[in-house]
Amino acid sequence: MPGISQRKRIWGWFFFDWASQPYHTLLVTFIFGPFFAATAAEYFMNTGLSENIADARAQSLWSLCLTITGLVIGLGAPMMGALADTTGRRLPWIVAFSGLYVIGATGLWWTLPDGSNMWWALTAFGIGFIGAEYALIFINSQLPSLGSDEEVGALSGSGFAFGYAGGVLSLAIMLLLLVEQPSGKTLIGLDPAFGFDAAQKEGTRFVGPFVALWYALFMIPYFLWVRDVGPPAQGKGVGDAVRLLVKSVKALRKRVSLSAYLGSSMMYRDALNGLYGFGGTYAVLVLNWNIVSVGIFGIVGAISAALFSWVGGLADRAFGPKPVIITAIWALIAVCVTVVGMDRSQIFGLSLEAGSRLPDMVFFGCGVLIGGFGGTLQAASRSLMVRHTDPAAPTESFGLYGLSGRATAFVAPALIGTVTAMSGSARIGVSPVIGLFLIGLVLLIWVKSEGDKETWSVTSD
Repeated sequence: MPGISQRKRIWGWFFFDWASQPYHTLLVTFIFGPFFAATAAEYFMNTGLSENIADARAQSLWSLCLTITGLVIGLGAPMMGALADTTGRRLPWIVAFSGLYVIGATGLWWTLPDGSNMWWALTAFGIGFIGAEYALIFINSQLPSLGSDEEVGALSGSGFAFGYAGGVLSLAIMLLLLVEQPSGKTLIGLDPAFGFDAAQKEGTRFVGPFVALWYALFMIPYFLWVRDVGPPAQGKGVGDAVRLLVKSVKALRKRVSLSAYLGSSMMYRDALNGLYGFGGTYAVLVLNWNIVSVGIFGIVGAISAALFSWVGGLADRAFGPKPVIITAIWALIAVCVTVVGMDRSQIFGLSLEAGSRLPDMVFFGCGVLIGGFGGTLQAASRSLMVRHTDPAAPTESFGLYGLSGRATAFVAPALIGTVTAMSGSARIGVSPVIGLFLIGLVLLIWVKSEGDKETWSVTSD
């Protein structure tokens, strides 16, 4: 790559995290997700349902969206990786899926605050989310070319930390200048910027176009400084991609550590995505927070995620990724138990005085841990996958990693939706993620800390 230093290439790769993180921070978790949940709940209450049933119905609808998008992402991820490896090109795919990201996010502007076009909103969100997740597969596959096995842990952690810093800044801009409080003013007492109508929630709805513009602007360094670097093309066309994919799957029989790791990450990343997908809606539906309060909660969580990801990267370099992953999972299990065990009136069965702020303080603490250990878990997981990545087919390897993270991505939302419907409680509905985290921990027993990429190559006969 004449004229482009390795340092610039690394920073260009970091900028994808900075550019793309707002989709997860602003849309999935802290602004659009809670806004949709509140809008849907109000719509259902206007049809005559009680508040608890309306809240459960809203959470079930959000879970259906995440279930369907999870299926699409999980089923397509390995094929996308195989196609990229057979052609030897990744940037065209990143461009294409970036287009989906921008189109889907922009479409959220037309979400009506009366809930009359909820399906439009869910469809637009799903299109953008699919684009974001597919692009991430190809971005992750470039990590092995950025440094040695000893360096990629710190690089992965720094990338996530940089991304979460972008999430914090973008969330702060939305809260200070655009998102309406119940009074119609923003967090600092201003009318929403650009003359947006607070009564129509235009400041909040602008979160979609804002995320799209943010991504388009901050992907510029990535496209300027990052080039396709990796193994040469191994074929062309869908037929060769299918053959590579089949070969990769067959190779799993001889790669116990990789197979166990893919199974483990399938469970615990699904649980983590469940926490991200429903954390903000929990705050709105169970604790009755407004969107601005959820956003402040998000800033706290994103700052902790940035700090923890950076520290986690240092711990990864010192101890390896597996101990970091185990520590993060146990911390998140403790958080889940706490969240499920409380609401506005009680904590673990102990009654609280009316108007007690203790649940709010406890949940803010949970937000620090969810953001911090969630970011650490993602960064260390990416690092451990590098230790299991076939050097001849990095994108296909990360396609399988994407599959493990998304093939059962419908499970957490579906379980949450089912338990929510059966219990009639948005709080109890979150409980299935605890079991998913525990299964992931058990499967880690068979995962080698140093990986096993040398034991089998999909390109070998």
